[in-house]
Amino acid sequence: MASTSCNELAQELLRYCLRGEPWPDALLDKLLEPECSAALVGIVVEHLADLFEPRLCDVYADLFSNAIARAIPELSAEDLVARYRRVRRPRRVEGEPRTVFVLSRVTLGADVAITSVLLDAAKRRFPHAHIVLAGSRKAWELFAADSRIEHAPVSYLRTGSIRERLAPWKDLQRTLSVPGSIVIDPDSRLTQLGLLPVCPEENYYFFESRAYGGDGADPLPVLTARWARETLDIEDAAAYIAPLHSIEIPGRPFVTISLGVGENPAKRIADPFEEQLIAHVARTGAHVLVDEGAGGEEAERVVLAVAKSGAPPERVHSFRGSFAAFGSAISHSDLYIGYDSAGQHVAAATGVPLLSVFAGFVSPRMLARWRPWGRGRIEVIPVGPADWPMGQCLEVLRKLTAFAKRG
Repeated sequence: MASTSCNELAQELLRYCLRGEPWPDALLDKLLEPECSAALVGIVVEHLADLFEPRLCDVYADLFSNAIARAIPELSAEDLVARYRRVRRPRRVEGEPRTVFVLSRVTLGADVAITSVLLDAAKRRFPHAHIVLAGSRKAWELFAADSRIEHAPVSYLRTGSIRERLAPWKDLQRTLSVPGSIVIDPDSRLTQLGLLPVCPEENYYFFESRAYGGDGADPLPVLTARWARETLDIEDAAAYIAPLHSIEIPGRPFVTISLGVGENPAKRIADPFEEQLIAHVARTGAHVLVDEGAGGEEAERVVLAVAKSGAPPERVHSFRGSFAAFGSAISHSDLYIGYDSAGQHVAAATGVPLLSVFAGFVSPRMLARWRPWGRGRIEVIPVGPADWPMGQCLEVLRKLTAFAKRG
């Protein structure tokens, strides 16, 4: 009952935000209670970001600055918004810092599609500086083989109350308080999308990915490279990975598959699509590796789909391990297939042909922004909510066959 009530309150607050109308303080206060925090973030904050509408950046700033000020009384909502409106304007980086911190986006797909572009640009712009990725170990593992990339461990809670999610702020400030340093923020959750001050303002460079590019349809890696050119004078910065892990390839052709959806079931195509997809790829004679993800429900779903596919066990295996290790497997594969998730961005960054089954997008611009972008062959199959289930399943398999034949 509490969850349903919180979801309803969050939907009500979202409607106020989308209409551009002031919301009742009591409504926000209720959603800031610990039992409603997940609804506030998942229904309101994430939806505002996923729409990629520049006007909603101001709405978000007004809303969440108030949430932050309630959780951290030493911060003023008015001051946070005023600072945000200053730092959101791109400006050229001057001087030669000794240390360049690049903040993780927290989610691995965004760290490949966006953060890695800025790491590439920072390395080239500052060849003698320490380039430090501030984020989780899982994020750093994607670049662990790159001797230029150092790691500053930073934790971020994706669950819990708003107060608990904001608790690492002081630790982040201390981590970034290195003399002669600058901070590049790619619209990170670590700063609550640019709202939390983590260093002196003159040393802070903020890429507001939700508004940059305006009403255009360019994908995020392209926009990030454009921002890097504008602020760092670096041309053609590109996404990349450099994991230490390697994996033995069982044979060719080698196809990697990810059925992960980042805890968003709207990104899935309903059963029996996944088992039929695995069976279809196996029938081509390919060796197939299917990622089990972070475990739990996703791993169970993958193991069941592999079993129900009836595919030969010597050709189809599930993978259990770090995402960096699976990312290495993707980079050595002949074809990658998956939903809208981190794997598609790894394939795009490494030039591997990929087919993305893109469902669950809340706006056309979200699809445009998050579609994979790279030098290899890429096909994105948008799946709308009216396309369930079998007709779309057969259409995806048909396109997969055509895609593979073109290779």
